[in-house]
Amino acid sequence: MSAFKTIRSLLLHTYTAFCLAIIGCSPNQTATQEQKQQGQAQQAQSQPAQNRTPNQQVDNQQSQAQDEEVQMGQEVFSELRAKGEIIESSPLYDQLKPIADAITQAAQPRYNHPFKFYLVHETQPNAFATPGGNVYVVDSLLYFVKTKEQLAGTLCHEVSHTIHHDTADLMEKREKIKEREIGAAVLMGPTRAHFLAIALIGKLHSLGYSRDVESRADLTGSDVCAQTGYNPWGLVWLFEDFKSANPNEIPQLLSDHPDDQNRINALEHHFRQNPSVFGKFSSDPKSATPFAVPKNAPEVFLH
Repeated sequence: MSAFKTIRSLLLHTYTAFCLAIIGCSPNQTATQEQKQQGQAQQAQSQPAQNRTPNQQVDNQQSQAQDEEVQMGQEVFSELRAKGEIIESSPLYDQLKPIADAITQAAQPRYNHPFKFYLVHETQPNAFATPGGNVYVVDSLLYFVKTKEQLAGTLCHEVSHTIHHDTADLMEKREKIKEREIGAAVLMGPTRAHFLAIALIGKLHSLGYSRDVESRADLTGSDVCAQTGYNPWGLVWLFEDFKSANPNEIPQLLSDHPDDQNRINALEHHFRQNPSVFGKFSSDPKSATPFAVPKNAPEVFLH
């Protein structure tokens, strides 16, 4: 067995399978876009470096980084799709899609690849984003949240990780730490993006962002929520619910995250500092919009 296959097998062994449900996109569309972006990058690379202006060289480096993010996201999606875990239809789509569409409209100008939301199956409420614009929402999160504002806040937070390239940056740092191991595997054949994607699959449950990164995603997420019209206080209300929850019931999306009260304080400070943006939103949880989905909603898997 090759070195890459051995490492890949060990990483995948730690991954609990996700079941995905597409909202408003298709694998063919994603692949076509990736091919187009790769072609553009190759065309830019074909120009001799000495003939490029400094701005062209910087733009080319940024383009390569962005293309790699798309490749990483597509590799993760392809790995999960190959396992036959994509859900073809579910009533949960109807509940998630309006919120996801509003967030996409508000956040898209901040990121140069289209956001795509997928519904996944897991027992622990969670949500996570991968490079290239994919945002994954665990179906049990829809059962956990009490209001639309809480769900919107969670999704806006995850979108913000993509806007800030947090996942790609984190995997880049981890790659440098394990440079020798990864270098040996890359020499065996797979692309760097492919290897990072395989590593990412094994880390989706515990990405371990720093407190600064999480706090920045909270603040940007609240900005995105305000743009959508969903009350950004939803994130505060969610963190308050987590504070009062049984420690054994705390959702995984906060298991490795900063202290809830610190996040609440930072958000409230951000709201006070920007009254023109947040002043119109009520801080009263009673003003929230109740959210509920059908119990044990059926999920049809795509094979």
